[in-house]
Amino acid sequence: MQLTTELHETPGHPIVIARNKHQADRKTVLIYGHYDVQPADPLELWQSPPFSPEIRDGRIWARGATDNKGQMLAHILGVAKTLEAKGELPVNLIFLFEGEEEIGSPNLAPFLKKHRDDLKCDIIAISDTGMVAPNTGTLGYGLRGITCAEVKIIGPVRDLHSGIFGGAIANPATAIARLVASLHDSDGKVAIEGFYDEVRPLEAWEREMWAKVPGLSDEDYLKVTGSPASFGEPGYSSAERVFARPTAEVNGIGSGYQGEGSKTVIPSEAFVKFSFRLVPDQDPQIILQRLRVHLEKHCPPGVKLVVEDGHDGKPYACDPHSDFGKAAQRALKRTFPGEPMLIREGGSIPIVQAFREILNVDTLLLGLALSDAQIHSPNENFPIENFEAGIRLNQALLEELAK
Repeated sequence: MQLTTELHETPGHPIVIARNKHQADRKTVLIYGHYDVQPADPLELWQSPPFSPEIRDGRIWARGATDNKGQMLAHILGVAKTLEAKGELPVNLIFLFEGEEEIGSPNLAPFLKKHRDDLKCDIIAISDTGMVAPNTGTLGYGLRGITCAEVKIIGPVRDLHSGIFGGAIANPATAIARLVASLHDSDGKVAIEGFYDEVRPLEAWEREMWAKVPGLSDEDYLKVTGSPASFGEPGYSSAERVFARPTAEVNGIGSGYQGEGSKTVIPSEAFVKFSFRLVPDQDPQIILQRLRVHLEKHCPPGVKLVVEDGHDGKPYACDPHSDFGKAAQRALKRTFPGEPMLIREGGSIPIVQAFREILNVDTLLLGLALSDAQIHSPNENFPIENFEAGIRLNQALLEELAK
């Protein structure tokens, strides 16, 4: 049996669909993945060319090795092996691959609406998330949402001599620093008014389970990141902050002279790029509006504030104890030793909530990435052991979902 394939052009990058011959008495499973990747910069930090995959030390090294080409390919090969061994699949299958996930999937939601009937399914499976520790089956049942913004502070029409004009003209670099500092209190809690109003509290069973998950202690985070100390919202562990608490982060900031030595100027502009990771039941647009109010309130005099919206995506959560959730856990047990760990993911896949709202279906997040995969960074990698496990997981998952 061969899968039929379709290539759908969009205003951006194409969407690829593949499916087997569907039978009315079988469940339909949609497997999603994305073929786009983050920029490889800075290139000089890569130990091997980012777009020429290299195998060394038991890992595949390349941009996209984990996010998301490696995990996506594991599902493709799992299906191929099942077809080779049995000649057919136990479920109706739809592969949906897109090329714009890293910029918020702007063309996928319209595609889903247009092809809603052709994409009807019972459950969606995605491997674009992480495992809590090596060889530990992990089921993600939630994702943080995201909203982004770029803020510009505009001062004089050109850079000015800091001696001739210093003290008479507001400095945009100073203003942007004050705005960034206003975003959190001294303990790391976000200081935007109303930021936490809609946040869904953690369940007792979640806190109990996450306290036992390997690889998620403060010491583990420090080991992976190389940071000298942990820091974050008081009253929560590092795992709880990552899985179920919202954040406000500075992704980039700049202004003025950046070259070697001194150049005594008052810069004409400054900028900062923000991203906010959101949790159920926060709304990205509401948070963005509260950010605008906060920035306007704290913007120093003498400069102009400009806020440009970035991409966004809603947070997502489902019941890991549903029938499909239990089927996923059985598949994980068949693939990895021990009991699966149930977590909410700290990252965002904005289209997952759109899948629910448009196709009216939940998503199982079956991560194969490790915390040291260095996704979005130089030297991204994917353990061959995880790649092969992903192939086996696909085979077990389709069997369990068929029951």
